[in-house]
Amino acid sequence: MKLHEYQAKEIFSRYGILVPNSTVAHTPEEARDITDKMGGRAAVKAQVHAGGRGKAGGVKIVQTSEDAYKFAKSILGKYLVTPQTDDQGVPVNSVLVEELADIETEIYIAITIDRDARSAVMIISPSGGTDIEEVAQSTPEMIFSEPIEPVLGLMPFQTRRMTRQLGLEGSAARDTAKLMMSLYQIYLDNDCSLLEINPLIITKDQKVVALDAKLDIEDDALFRHKDLHELRDRSQEDQLEASASDQDIAYVNLDGDTGCLVNGAGLAMATLDVANAAGAAPANFLDVGGGATDEKVAEAVSIILSDPKVKRVLVNVFGGILRCDVAARGTVLAYNRNNCTLPLIVRMLGTNLEEGKEILRNSGLNVIFADTLTEAAKAISESR
Repeated sequence: MKLHEYQAKEIFSRYGILVPNSTVAHTPEEARDITDKMGGRAAVKAQVHAGGRGKAGGVKIVQTSEDAYKFAKSILGKYLVTPQTDDQGVPVNSVLVEELADIETEIYIAITIDRDARSAVMIISPSGGTDIEEVAQSTPEMIFSEPIEPVLGLMPFQTRRMTRQLGLEGSAARDTAKLMMSLYQIYLDNDCSLLEINPLIITKDQKVVALDAKLDIEDDALFRHKDLHELRDRSQEDQLEASASDQDIAYVNLDGDTGCLVNGAGLAMATLDVANAAGAAPANFLDVGGGATDEKVAEAVSIILSDPKVKRVLVNVFGGILRCDVAARGTVLAYNRNNCTLPLIVRMLGTNLEEGKEILRNSGLNVIFADTLTEAAKAISESR
């Protein structure tokens, strides 16, 4: 689950991290009034779950409260397209009006998961304020990383090493080292998958301030954080993915036209390869899980069918915990509910295989059976 910038900064503040004075506005009038209280000059930032806002026109430095009103009016209620969104973009429902900072130095700092090392890693760069991807390509020597041992945690000697790599001295170095320890505690306490500040600034009076803030919470750990549930903004999410998440279905929306219903993540990945090999890109990754009921399978298939891109559906089930007859009944139920006539390609193996096939044969649906992945690929290709 992603958080908005203003939500992440509220969490930062609880851990003693300095953030600029700011207030969220939901209307142009509110943006004007807040800017007026700040003396007429401010940064107005679109609050969306996507990076690259500045380049996309989602951030503006205003010199008058009337400019804040005009900018907020031009962007609120619209969709912002950034390098990290699709062509539709994401809706802008609020803006953050923030006091301007007296910047001397800009730094990049983040904590994420290093899956090779099986630990968290802190990533820093003295080239803050720009896209870290561009820095990695053009000047990779300006990026430093520090693996964090899971048992010991982030150690003081590591923070000292990183502040030297950033070229910091004196109070700025001490305060940045302290901030690094606080960030790691935030990362642990909130089960984050990503924590990022770009830029972290050193002001001219040597204060260390988080000018931006990004927090991603691990979805599978949200049951431990009931207080964070209310921070979810469904309007920023893919609506099909949000619906699947509500029903505890693993679903990722993709760009293709072949809907895929599978049980098991490994089998799902193989199914995506089959669709691609047949020249029909997959429309989704969907793992309905092993213990699904008729109703849950129906819900999963209904999500697939509600995607207007889908031209055919591939069901690839290995019947074990999820029996073939359950998958068949749920699929037929979804097709009937949605009055769907799309071609249905089915490869089933395992428990209650014949029962499942019989249900599908008697359903009246346009079903094509396949015994192997090769046959499934051929059926997909012929249905195009």
